[in-house]
Amino acid sequence: MDSSDKIVKEIRGIIRVYEDGRFQKLTGTDVLPAGIDPSSGVQSKDVVISPETNISARLYLPKTATKKLPLLIYFHGGGFIIESPFSPLYHNFSNLVAAESNVVIVSVDYRTAPEHPVPTCLNDSWEAIKWVAGNCPEPWINDYADLENVFFAGDSAGATIAHHMAIRVGSENPRLSINLQGIILLHPYFWGADRIGSEGEHPWKPFMEDVWMFAHPRTSGLDDQLINPDKDPKVSDLRCSKVLVCVAEKDIFEG
Repeated sequence: MDSSDKIVKEIRGIIRVYEDGRFQKLTGTDVLPAGIDPSSGVQSKDVVISPETNISARLYLPKTATKKLPLLIYFHGGGFIIESPFSPLYHNFSNLVAAESNVVIVSVDYRTAPEHPVPTCLNDSWEAIKWVAGNCPEPWINDYADLENVFFAGDSAGATIAHHMAIRVGSENPRLSINLQGIILLHPYFWGADRIGSEGEHPWKPFMEDVWMFAHPRTSGLDDQLINPDKDPKVSDLRCSKVLVCVAEKDIFEG
């Protein structure tokens, strides 16, 4: 075996790192094009938010859009390492949500680790929110999105991002020109040094901790305020009146 092919780090099903610095993301790299979803009539298109930092988003507009609709800003999951709004998983999910909920969606393509370790994903997501709330040149936002009726949502790592974005709305820019009504956290990637319930002996415990330490090499540890909301002094700044948290019965994060 060539020395360059020597694997020095692997997180099963997520990423493989080689001795020469190359890495291979093992899933979440497939993409689907934007367009019209044949089953729902939902339209989607890709927009560039920041050419300098390569932040982009995929927008979704329901077939029935003839007036201002609630706006959902969505942050995909993937352990801060994999996936994107363009993957089959998230593209199909966003089409379904836009059609069933009759909302405009901005699905944020934040940069991921290891090329861009945490907190890059948080900063990128905040830039996307400011883009929406600023003098946004995008007609779908201006013509169809009701900025007085905004929700943040995400799953796994994306739920963690949504949580922190709601805090930033309250702590960093209370005069942001959007009205955040609520956040939806689907299986949020929250963790901590103290084990709860079945977490201590759960077979996936080392995996979950490994993902975090890899995604955020400069973290203070498992009680980092970016992953343990109980340690965040700004958590009371969370600026919305409604919070929906969803967990599955056997989700390790539920303990």
